[in-house]
Amino acid sequence: MAYKIGELARHVGCRVVTIRYYEKEGLLRSPERTAGNYRLYDETDVERLRFIRQCRLHGMALHEIRELLSFQDHPRQSCDWITALVQQHLANVDAQIAALTHLREHLASLLHACTGGRAADCGILAQLRKGESCRRCEEMRQHQDETAAGRQQGPACAAPAGKPAK
Repeated sequence: MAYKIGELARHVGCRVVTIRYYEKEGLLRSPERTAGNYRLYDETDVERLRFIRQCRLHGMALHEIRELLSFQDHPRQSCDWITALVQQHLANVDAQIAALTHLREHLASLLHACTGGRAADCGILAQLRKGESCRRCEEMRQHQDETAAGRQQGPACAAPAGKPAK
């Protein structure tokens, strides 16, 4: 079956501009055109676009998708690189979960510092003014400095005094 670009977009569940972008980036082939200059796509394009969308949903960058498509186009290659890529993404997700869990603990501690009343006596504001860091925050900052300058691995936060984060 042949699809025009709008039909392909509806069929796969993405926008026309996205399809054009993937073509420009070389992830999708330049399709055949009709006499009226309409793009025509086939089932191979549908499968490839679905593959790209799945990769994007799993946090893959365009350069990674390009590599994965190369492996898909040359299925006799070793899949070691693919496995390493997914392991790296999984490790990144685990680090983000740990950082968000840590941030949640800090926010919960801040919330417990609130005693109600006026802003002048607000426990949350007092804790934020202190700006104390817990051991875990310092470890995270040190790890960030060691791994990638400028790339943030987790939130910078301040633990309320007397309530060290885990």
